[in-house]
Amino acid sequence: MPHHLATRCVHAGSHTDVPTQGTVAPIQTSTAYGYLHSDERNYPRYFNTPNQQRVATKVASLEGAKAGVLFGSGMAAISTALLAFLKPGDHVLMQQGLYGGTTSLAENDLKTMGIEVSYTSGLSVLDFEAGFRQNTKVVYLETPSNPLLNLVDIEAVAALSHKHGTVSMIDNTFASPINQTPHLLGVDLVIHSATKYLGGHSDITAGLVLGADVHIEQVLAKARHFGGSCEAQTAALLERSIKTLALRVRQQTENAQAMAEWLETRAEVAKVNYPGLTSHPQHELAKRQMHGFGGMLSFELADGIDPVAFQQKLKLVASAMSLGGVDTTVCSAYLTSHRSISAERRTAEGISDQLIRMSMGIEDVRDLQKDLEQAF
Repeated sequence: MPHHLATRCVHAGSHTDVPTQGTVAPIQTSTAYGYLHSDERNYPRYFNTPNQQRVATKVASLEGAKAGVLFGSGMAAISTALLAFLKPGDHVLMQQGLYGGTTSLAENDLKTMGIEVSYTSGLSVLDFEAGFRQNTKVVYLETPSNPLLNLVDIEAVAALSHKHGTVSMIDNTFASPINQTPHLLGVDLVIHSATKYLGGHSDITAGLVLGADVHIEQVLAKARHFGGSCEAQTAALLERSIKTLALRVRQQTENAQAMAEWLETRAEVAKVNYPGLTSHPQHELAKRQMHGFGGMLSFELADGIDPVAFQQKLKLVASAMSLGGVDTTVCSAYLTSHRSISAERRTAEGISDQLIRMSMGIEDVRDLQKDLEQAF
């Protein structure tokens, strides 16, 4: 019987250092490995060095996947996964309202390569069904989405993708494997910006793609050409961080629920986006497909409150561009994650300049609420 998630965070992919019996795996910085003793050819750009493999094995276990590839960044993971299954003339169907970096990649690179890109007109299964074409090869999801926390029915869309013979992919960064396991719901490839929750301390950059062997082999083949590998020290820090993932994410999720409920009571806030609120239009879906509602939320400041001035008044909560760390942070999407997207497109997707994205840390939520109160 598989161990529970918290146990797998600590022990999956672990390695005992044989010479010393140390319980922490050594950092193996070599870029030159012998080959006469084995058929395997270890090399950092082949994504198969010991530190790389331990992290990939650990996160694959958390996602219920067979295999994984560790990259140097989340965007390296996203771009390599997409290009492993797309060529000129192919079509990728993307969910409405994705992370700005993914949308920018699609608009500025995929289209330039002759790959057709379209977006769903909504978030329902019918919206996805309507978007399929004869040349559709990939369906791409992000749920909960960045920064509006919109949800998609993962199991239903994965089944639809299989019916059409396409490869389904999902960015699971916001939820983390603690709060959502899309591969077990039928999605072929799960992608993470490991810079966020998996790293958890805002001090490393990495990415992961997890899935079945047959799909991971295709991703690996492309990855070895693109070279977006992760070096040993970062891999070791990531392995260490994932051991506390369950503890961190559970506290962040608890804090997010408390903060979201508190923000709904504030006159300075026009709207709160959080799947754990009964007011969220997809709350029932969140209860069905998530194990927890996550540590991310966003809220609209009331008219007349300057979002930049508000952030400048915060003393405990930091204004920062990343997310998923042990420190609580906020940011304006129009100045950070979605800066590369036109103002017209942001407006169409519901991302206003009054929107504040909030990544909950592990502090005492009462102190965070006091900080927001004085800033209001």
